[in-house]
Amino acid sequence: MGFTAMNRGQRGKLAMATAALGIALLSVTGCGYINPQSTGAEYAASDGTQANVGPLQLRNMMIISAGEDKPGRVIGAVYNTSGEDVTLTILGTAGSQTQVPVKPNSYTMLNDSTDEAILSTTGGAPGSLVEVSISEDGTNQDTKFKVPVLDGTIADYQQYLPAGSEPTGTATPTPSPTSTTDH
Repeated sequence: MGFTAMNRGQRGKLAMATAALGIALLSVTGCGYINPQSTGAEYAASDGTQANVGPLQLRNMMIISAGEDKPGRVIGAVYNTSGEDVTLTILGTAGSQTQVPVKPNSYTMLNDSTDEAILSTTGGAPGSLVEVSISEDGTNQDTKFKVPVLDGTIADYQQYLPAGSEPTGTATPTPSPTSTTDH
């Protein structure tokens, strides 16, 4: 039995077959084969949550409140994809309600540049998710939507606390007495 050397053509075919096998193995053994791609799933990449109701798209929605039984300000963005004025109604717990008008083919940012959207009570302590009902004036249908309740612990949200409220558990620090004794 004799061993024959490969010619240049045979070595090229062997190299191509090896490369094809390597690529095939990488494609079936890689992480993407077993795990779903995280970039393929939509999610709210912020502190708030998102929902759609009729022509309205709600993004980064949250309630800023000092406590569970205290008023809460709704902040976020509301986009109106229709050609007509639309009013978003947000119904919270214990009959609390606020409305947000949105111009056609436009958006409303619920921040300093708009009228405050205040719920008379949040129905949840800061750090929790509360369920609210949202509807737009063109439908008789309410959509349930979970929104996080945040307080003024994060400095960026302090400015959105409803007027006259202070976060629960926040105490005004009292200065410690200083003693001046001479030795």
